[in-house]
Amino acid sequence: MLSRNSRMLIFGLIALLLIAPALAMPGGPPWKSGDNLIVETGCGCHGDGAPSNSVVVSISGVPRSYTVDQSYNFTISLQHASNSEGGFMIWDYNMGSLAPGDGSQAVAEEPGAISQSAVGNDWDITWTAPSSDIGTIPFQLVGNAVNGNEAFDAGDTWNILSFSISPPDTTTNDNAENLTLRTISVGDYDALFVAVEDPAVAEAERQEELADVFFDEGNLFYFTTLSVLIVAAVIQGEFYERKFGGGPEHLDRSLAIPQGVRRSAVAAILLLMFAWSVDNENSWEVLLSLGMLSLWAIYGVYRTIAQARTPPQTKDLV
Repeated sequence: MLSRNSRMLIFGLIALLLIAPALAMPGGPPWKSGDNLIVETGCGCHGDGAPSNSVVVSISGVPRSYTVDQSYNFTISLQHASNSEGGFMIWDYNMGSLAPGDGSQAVAEEPGAISQSAVGNDWDITWTAPSSDIGTIPFQLVGNAVNGNEAFDAGDTWNILSFSISPPDTTTNDNAENLTLRTISVGDYDALFVAVEDPAVAEAERQEELADVFFDEGNLFYFTTLSVLIVAAVIQGEFYERKFGGGPEHLDRSLAIPQGVRRSAVAAILLLMFAWSVDNENSWEVLLSLGMLSLWAIYGVYRTIAQARTPPQTKDLV
């Protein structure tokens, strides 16, 4: 049987093997996927396994033809409608010399290739031409714009750019110095202005809109129905009071006059507030509340007048 220390050592080695890919991926893509070079075939674990024109991969500062032993500064960029950052890998088949800049590094399995050392967008690297004319130099550049959810899924999009630099003294620049260097890109620039909406986000927004509609309409129907029931109850109470209760109770004029004045003032103020709210197009909640309060105050004035006009009964004279 294995000792405790041996078992711990084996478990530790297995854990390191399992987490090694996870630790390596954020610092640059792997050199190979099976028997294929990532820089030539792309990465099947991102996107739908095929290059996508929705991501524009570009490189600027590229000469039309190289000068032996001369260094050139390249800038590699990624553009996507919604994915703002990602990674890259570039290789010249070791025919020249690529040197990493900020945010990039040499690929461990192939030091002649360069990849990102951290997720980003624009990277500056240096390429030095060979010391002799060795003919046309091919380049492979792959760029991956990721959606930032830290998972390999269809939301990540990548594209491959293949280009070459001609041998010395084989191209003409029409005596225009600004045509000596060029920018090369692959992808559909029109796709940059059409963001693909995440279905989960779209569904969440739709559900939120439905919830808001149900809440607003539910409140409107509830309080409108409640208001109708209150008004109906008051009318029913008046009807039964007059038919079976002999009408409203008598209120002496010495009490009715000050009470009527107070209730009239309150009703006038509420009516003015209601009119102001209508003029300022306030929400239905405010209008309904002020309207119901105004009706209640007017009803109070009516009750005061009705009670003052009611003839006194024997019990009112005692």
